[in-house]
Amino acid sequence: MHDFALTEPSAETLVVSGLDSVVRRLRMKRERWRLAQQRSVEAGRREFPSRESLREVVERLCGALFPMRLGPSDLQQGASEDFYVGHMLDVSLRTLLAQVRLELAHASRGDSTVGAPEIDQRAVSLVQRFATELPEIRALLDSDVEAAYRGDPAARSVDEVVLCYPGVLATIHHRLAHVLYRLGAPLVARIVSELAHSATGIDIHPGAQIGASFFIDHGTGVVIGETTVIGERVRLYQAVTLGARRFHFDAQGALEKGGARHPIVEDDVVIYAGATILGRITIGQGSSIGGNVWLTQSVPPGSVVTQAMTRSDLVDGGDGI
Repeated sequence: MHDFALTEPSAETLVVSGLDSVVRRLRMKRERWRLAQQRSVEAGRREFPSRESLREVVERLCGALFPMRLGPSDLQQGASEDFYVGHMLDVSLRTLLAQVRLELAHASRGDSTVGAPEIDQRAVSLVQRFATELPEIRALLDSDVEAAYRGDPAARSVDEVVLCYPGVLATIHHRLAHVLYRLGAPLVARIVSELAHSATGIDIHPGAQIGASFFIDHGTGVVIGETTVIGERVRLYQAVTLGARRFHFDAQGALEKGGARHPIVEDDVVIYAGATILGRITIGQGSSIGGNVWLTQSVPPGSVVTQAMTRSDLVDGGDGI
């Protein structure tokens, strides 16, 4: 690489000198990080799944799940539709297999008892099981789309819901990501979820368990934590948080991972805009939680909770989401 003189040939172009020095220093920083993290990666080998590859996987899976709405504009119903679905599944699942293999290989680093053939076998089995669950994912998504159409008076058709609603887009990603998470590919699942988060502003951890007929209206700013459990026919509005109340630390001061720390929301609950519900509490079946409510205690079935009713709640030290 050549050194360049600092010049300013035009308003659109700026050439900076010493680029090879910057490259060399960046390499030194990478090597120091890898040494500290005890990383030993074979030359030329990618270590982690690719966001861009997984973006393509999800786009193709969306087309396979909803071919006449999220597929190509010139697609015709009938045999060509099945051919398109089969092709999209073949291409997307092959790409997904490569990404899952990368995650499993990284997770097995340092374990001399796990070789490449076993990693390949695990990856193939995981992706095959994922593929067999796609029809059930479609059925769940049909219930979500119907819930969105029934729950929003502005919706003119179920097709509009699929094509336009960010809450439905986030739910599609979550349904796919949750199966991958449950089958044993949590990093791939998290990337799939974060692609939707970036696009919609809706943050659903792939570990969250969500029942059928789920609807997020408007959606921006919704946060649903990893251990959240949501029943059937639940509706959320924008800026709702289902989070953890506090974070625990071990004797060495490190944050403890895992543990059930997010809410349980039972069937037929509606949670309005800006509500914050924290901790492993239960929102009873058929309850309605008003806008901007801060809730850290369980409520029985059929409750109606408003902001005025919760003003006396205190925020304990260390509370978070």
